[in-house]
Amino acid sequence: MEITGIISALIVGLIVGALGRLVIPGKQHLPIWLTLLLGIVAAVLGGWIAALIWDAFLFVLLVQVLVAAGIIYLADGMYAKNARGTA
Repeated sequence: MEITGIISALIVGLIVGALGRLVIPGKQHLPIWLTLLLGIVAAVLGGWIAALIWDAFLFVLLVQVLVAAGIIYLADGMYAKNARGTA
């Protein structure tokens, strides 16, 4: 993978992370840096899953956002429990 591909994957991951956070209703407890990091992971994982099913741009983006929302929802639940336990 070339450097431009890596940079574009990072940018898409950041956008997917932000969109995934917007999909989840209510207040999230995750810091923004963790949301964006999870978005990058979700973009890679969601892109891989979507490519197995159907390799259309909008479908891939939709799967990436849904995967990001799921990961962020799960991570937020764990993060909120840890934050309550230390306070």
